[in-house]
Amino acid sequence: MAARWLCSLFRKPFDGGKRTMDHGSQQQQTQQMPGPFAGYAGPQGPYPGQHPALLRLDEVQREIASLGPQVCSYSGLQNDREYKRLERELTRLLLEVDKVETEGRPELQQARKRAAGEVEGLLRYLEGNATHPSRLAIEELTQEAQNLLNEGVVEPFRQGQAQDAFEISEELVEAVQDVAMRLAQVKTGGSVPLRKARYKALTRVCAVQEILEGRVRTHTLALPLSDDTHEAVQRINQVMAQVSGARCQEVALLMGLSGRDSCAHLARILTELLVELDALDVSSNAAVRNYRKQVVEEINGLLKHLDLEGEGEDTRRWMHGGRQGWMHGGRQGYDLAQNDSIREIEVIRGRVSVLREEVLRHGAAGHGTELQGLLTHLDQVDTGRNPCIREARRRAVLEVQALITFLDLWEALGRRNPGPDEAPSHAAVWRVLASLCDLQAQVLGFDGKRADKSYMVLEELLTKQLLALDAVDPQGDQGTKTARKQAVKHAQNILSYLDMKTDEWEY
Repeated sequence: MAARWLCSLFRKPFDGGKRTMDHGSQQQQTQQMPGPFAGYAGPQGPYPGQHPALLRLDEVQREIASLGPQVCSYSGLQNDREYKRLERELTRLLLEVDKVETEGRPELQQARKRAAGEVEGLLRYLEGNATHPSRLAIEELTQEAQNLLNEGVVEPFRQGQAQDAFEISEELVEAVQDVAMRLAQVKTGGSVPLRKARYKALTRVCAVQEILEGRVRTHTLALPLSDDTHEAVQRINQVMAQVSGARCQEVALLMGLSGRDSCAHLARILTELLVELDALDVSSNAAVRNYRKQVVEEINGLLKHLDLEGEGEDTRRWMHGGRQGWMHGGRQGYDLAQNDSIREIEVIRGRVSVLREEVLRHGAAGHGTELQGLLTHLDQVDTGRNPCIREARRRAVLEVQALITFLDLWEALGRRNPGPDEAPSHAAVWRVLASLCDLQAQVLGFDGKRADKSYMVLEELLTKQLLALDAVDPQGDQGTKTARKQAVKHAQNILSYLDMKTDEWEY
């Protein structure tokens, strides 16, 4: 609804009540001034050109057109400086519109009312995005990550432990990864400002996560060599110590925990270190050469994340780059549906959907090899350490696995040939499996929501099958115990898959 309103607001110029004012006869028409407003000059009107009220509303409309893209791309909170500026500018425009004299003329009153409505709409849109529950959830998760990293990385560095500050624990890495995953699951409803806020927060947390994981991996590598090894080793050791401090600084910068330096300044320092390392002559010693290579790789790993500061400038560029830029181009920057890995996953999901239709319609077998190939393909998709892409891949894997397990059970039921001495408890488990096969077919074809009656019916029937399995008494038979355990797991997997299909996850 908001998107349609915004398109109608900015794709068409405000006509100042033109439809109301153009009802006069051809004899009453006068030459109109350029601009989005129609001119007004009745035969007895005192104004030879456009009415002063419309001239003023025309000026207001131009300011609305300038502020609109900024409002519609704003992704911060109410206490941010930019929010207060936009709110102040819009409030000023609203007061300007209220001051316009209409002289009691309906056509001028309508024009003023429309201008006021547009400004009020922008104010509501601005406030709605800044106070949206998803926006507040993004901020809460960002603060959680800031607290974790401030305590585990930044504060130790500031206390003079620069060389030892990155003794990173697995617990800290897992905690940051958990925050990233929860950020990826925040719903945006397709809102560009909310997507932008989630994208920026997630990008920074993922960058820090990669820095932490990289340090955990390299911590077990070769320690700094002895100064006696080569004349260049002493300087390489000094650079490595500086790189250790730079990691802490970068974490602080990316997470907004440092107000003193900038990413550009840190990038210049790291680049200078690279130049210095490159100038060292270590060609005569392979060990020193490998040591220098390791330090260079660590510096390059830090540099690749330092372009995040330029994201704000890029945002301002596309924001002021015309209506097409902010209405369409801006969305692509934060829409993972444009990501190559997501597109690759979607192609696989499309093929799985075709196979699923064939299986459910014709009971077709023989797709196992292709489905296993799709699993292998998914395993090779590059997630770029992005939890959103990881989650998309995980869900695609579950879709393939659900179809594979259905086919396996369907074929097993078709091959089943019980002997006369089969234990009644074992036969009872197979009866439940047959029911689960039918229910799984319905779950595979389900395309609804959790509030739907069909969902609740499926959930209840699957729960009943779990209860039926619980009532089976194996009577000490190991084969029945194993079969019942596998059937329980299968029923639980079907329930989980049903939940996944209805949890309204988005990129």
